Amino acid sequence: MIRLPRFEYHAPRTVAHAAALLAGAYGEAMLLAGGTDLVPNMKRRQQTPRILVALSGIGELRQHTNGNGHTLGAGLRLSEIVRDDGLHRECTALWQAASQVATPHLRAMGTLGGNLCLDTRCNYYDQSYEWRKAIDFCMKKDGTRCWVATSSPTCLAVSSTDTAPALIALGATASLVSAAGRRELPVADLYNNDGMYYLTRRSDEILTAVRVPDTTGWRSTYWKLRRRGSFDFPVLGVAAAVRLARDGTVEDARLVLGAVSSAPLVATRAADALKGRPLTDEAIAEAADLAFTIAKPMDNTDFTLHWRKRVSRDFVGYALRDLRGDDMRAVRARVVRHTLQGLYY
Repeated sequence: MIRLPRFEYHAPRTVAHAAALLAGAYGEAMLLAGGTDLVPNMKRRQQTPRILVALSGIGELRQHTNGNGHTLGAGLRLSEIVRDDGLHRECTALWQAASQVATPHLRAMGTLGGNLCLDTRCNYYDQSYEWRKAIDFCMKKDGTRCWVATSSPTCLAVSSTDTAPALIALGATASLVSAAGRRELPVADLYNNDGMYYLTRRSDEILTAVRVPDTTGWRSTYWKLRRRGSFDFPVLGVAAAVRLARDGTVEDARLVLGAVSSAPLVATRAADALKGRPLTDEAIAEAADLAFTIAKPMDNTDFTLHWRKRVSRDFVGYALRDLRGDDMRAVRARVVRHTLQGLYY
């Protein structure tokens, strides 16, 4: 049995109390939401906080208000998002992303905020303490060298969150609260392209909510590549959203790649190439080529990096054809091994 290290445990009932605990911990505390990522990491000694601040007892973090858009508490369980018909209709990419995270049991525990703040992953990092010690550890924890690229000055661990690309494509913003106050930022700005310092959230801040603006006129989708049809982390994620005019011309577009870098990558040039044009095969192919150029997978997760980069072009094409209205159910079942039919609790 792999045991947890010793830690202090606090269970505040308000965000203000939780923020005060973080402020007094001087960087030695971590937040515990569903625990599906943090607890295994603690057992492997990848993360060893002196203090855990549990958020599950804070009711305000599980609120969902729907007015001019959706405001989603960071403590909402992923299964709650999947059961929400309004999110299914209006924030399809988020619904699809949440429904493909892990398994029903883990979605019933994992939270939206936890998935957004998910630790970056790497074949050299996600191992037992003894395994990592045998290779003299790695830069991300206890070592000085990135074993993926030994000359790299930064850690190349991979961003593996599913919900972040979807929310970025939906134009969402995040709320961060500390004892010093509140700040708002686009979800895209929550991330650094650095496997060690992958979040811009400070250690004294709590991600409390995500706001998705009014999606009237927008269509969105999320496509995920992994070896199995469930459980696995993404080795490629593609989130796309378009706003179409009545004649089918793209008025606005967003395209985001996940799991091919240490942060979600916004494919600005690819999205811009769609604007003012209908979603023809030619326009889709051009956007897919432009998105392909920014995909930078490394040899630190499942499948070969060359193949993962190559299929990024294909998956962008699938996503855009999906938004065009093509029947992609057979392709999704064959390629993604996930039908997205029914609700996944």
